[in-house]
Order: sequence, then C-alpha cells, then structure tokens
Amino acid sequence: MTRHDFSERDIHMALDGELPGDERTAYDAWLDANPEMKARSARYVADGAALHAAFAGVLDEPVPARLQKIVFGETPARTARGRSRWWLAAAAAAVLAIGGAGGYVAGIDRLGLDDPANDQFAEQAIAAHVIYAAEKRYAVEVPASDKDHLQTWLSNRIGLKLVAPDLAAEGFQLVGGRLLPAGHGKAAMLLYEDDKGERISLFVTAESAGKAKGTYGSAENGPEAVYWLDKGYACAVVGSLPRAQLTSVAKSAYSQLLAGLAG
Repeated sequence: MTRHDFSERDIHMALDGELPGDERTAYDAWLDANPEMKARSARYVADGAALHAAFAGVLDEPVPARLQKIVFGETPARTARGRSRWWLAAAAAAVLAIGGAGGYVAGIDRLGLDDPANDQFAEQAIAAHVIYAAEKRYAVEVPASDKDHLQTWLSNRIGLKLVAPDLAAEGFQLVGGRLLPAGHGKAAMLLYEDDKGERISLFVTAESAGKAKGTYGSAENGPEAVYWLDKGYACAVVGSLPRAQLTSVAKSAYSQLLAGLAG
C-alpha cells in the first residue's frame, strides 16, 4: 500500500528503518517534491552523525553502578555536584533527540540535581553547547547574515524580545542561532566565534521562576556556564574560555540583553 500524506513523523520512521517498504517509493517522491522536508531529513542525518562522532567512545561505556542503583531505587536520587562525562553525553543526546523531534522528554533533566532553579538550566545550556558548538555545517538554523529575521523569529518563539548582543569588543562575531527545547518551554541559542575558531553560546529562555546567578560546570575540563535567572527569564553564556574572560563576555552579553528587553 502506498500513500501520499507523509509528514515529519515519516522522516523519523524512514531514518530509523521503520517506514514500510511498500511506501518507500512514494516517500522518496514526496521528499523530492518538498525541498524543505528533504533538507530537514538531511539535517537530521548530519546531526545524528555528529552526535555519534562526538560521543562514540563515551556512549559505549557501561552505566555507572551508582546510577543503576538510583534507577532501581536503592539509593537517594541526589548526587554530588561533580558529574561524569557519561552524564553529560546522555544530556547532550537528549537535547539532540528533542531538537530533532520537536518535543521534550519530561523529567530526564532532573536526575540528581542539587538545585532545580540553577543546575538544571545551566546543564541544559552546556549540553546544547557541547553538541552545536562543535558543528561546522549545521551549527545554526539561521545565519548571522539574516540577523534581523533571526532576532524576530527567536523572539516570537520564546515569547521574549531578544536582541543578539554585539560581542565584537570581546573578540567574538555572531555565527547565527537556533531554537531548542527548555523544560516545558523553548530556548534561543546564539552562537559566537572568535578569529581562532573558539566558540561561545548564549542560551536564553523566558521559562524561569527563579532568581539566581552564578558559574557552573557539569564536567571536569568541560565548558562552563555563567548564568542569570531573574524576572521570568534566564540567560547562560557557555564556553571553554578562562573563567575571568568568560565572565567578562557574559557581563557584556547580559547588559545588552537587558537593554534589548527594556527597548
């Protein structure tokens, strides 16, 4: 049997090898007739390849015994602030899968967090940075060359007036941005790069009930997040810069974001 009412769900089925064989010809014809969906399919393939390339060694590691005990209820769910590369890889995998499917997995980012208002947001920002800052061709959905559209699009999606900070004085140029999930809402991610290829990202969401600020790193020698939660929104600047430099860049970005909100 063949049909012609294909959708994004069929793209995922095809990539997972679950699309019925007798629908494949019609599906391929549908992709050829819908360039946007064909490009989306190609992007999902590239994202999957990038994820496996980045975390191939880590994802093959056995689940730590302490986490197995948590799952089976043998120990309390709270853990120390230090986390393994396994946990960060799992978080990054979740963000990538969520971004591709356009939904979210409830509760996956709450395992062992010390402060839901702080660590949860910071770890979402770090996980997103780990994936997309390493991407070359598909790091952003809208490039900096279309900055006005980028700002309007992300502002409408997250429900917050977003102005991409100018970080040229700090040595960083805007690469572009993308839309990502954040808890039960949405987040805007803006990516910047310096002349050495070092990248930082801004992760902004209007879904925040807390008020806090600080610096957080979820893995030793991994990227850090300098974050603020205030007035119903949250912002994190993530990168692997020396802490003093990252804090300086973050202060500049935050002051410009505030000015944009007030404008």
